[in-house]
Amino acid sequence: MTNTNDQINAVIKAIEYMKKHIDKEITSEELAGFVGYSPYHFSRVFKEVTGVSPRYYLSALRIETGKEILVNASSSSVLKAILAVGFRSFGTFSTRFKQFVGLSPKQFQISTNHLHQFINQYQYRDKCAQKLMNPPFITIHLEVPVDFKGIIFVGLFPRPIPDQKPVIGKALMSNQTNCVLSKIPPGTYYALAAAFPISLNPKDYFLLDRALRGKFENPIEVTSDTREELQIKLRQPLPFDPPILVNLPKLLFDQEKNKAN
Repeated sequence: MTNTNDQINAVIKAIEYMKKHIDKEITSEELAGFVGYSPYHFSRVFKEVTGVSPRYYLSALRIETGKEILVNASSSSVLKAILAVGFRSFGTFSTRFKQFVGLSPKQFQISTNHLHQFINQYQYRDKCAQKLMNPPFITIHLEVPVDFKGIIFVGLFPRPIPDQKPVIGKALMSNQTNCVLSKIPPGTYYALAAAFPISLNPKDYFLLDRALRGKFENPIEVTSDTREELQIKLRQPLPFDPPILVNLPKLLFDQEKNKAN
């Protein structure tokens, strides 16, 4: 279904309200009233535009804000800041953070410099050519902006939001516009891509609100004989895009570590 500009603007308005009141208890009914929709109509339109429910989107925003706090804050100020973005305890935040990001808050905070250095060295490594694969496999063709220089992550996710480690994924340099995902377990997935430029600032690798985005619009059903080809165009983020919660540098580090073993 194609959403109208009014519907998209209503969703953007609701997201801006979430961000402004992220430390408050916000209900779907409150958001619906704020944009002038019925609760049912609002929830349906919001999910059509963003891919997830308003409640899930708000939770993702809070985790994203937690990432920003951890990157910017000293250890002594973290607890107070976390409680100010809607979490009632640090334990609750830690559990949700590890579920989405793949590391505990402390691990995330102390690994940023190491992973930043790893990413910047990765661009100079030799990359192996793709091998012929047995099904199931999915070939992804990327359309990348000509002026982009950096690292691209492509993966299959159980939801249309990169909120945890993908079922399978790969990292590519910007001059690699094709990749093959193989050994995929049967299931229904969403093909998502994200990319960030090489940077001297570690924050640019962990706070990804400005990262390029891309997705294949329809869910993909993978069976034992799947041989799919998908086209994904990388673009600038849109105001209603869900946050990228997964720790992309850690995914690349784990990928290279697994190759070495």
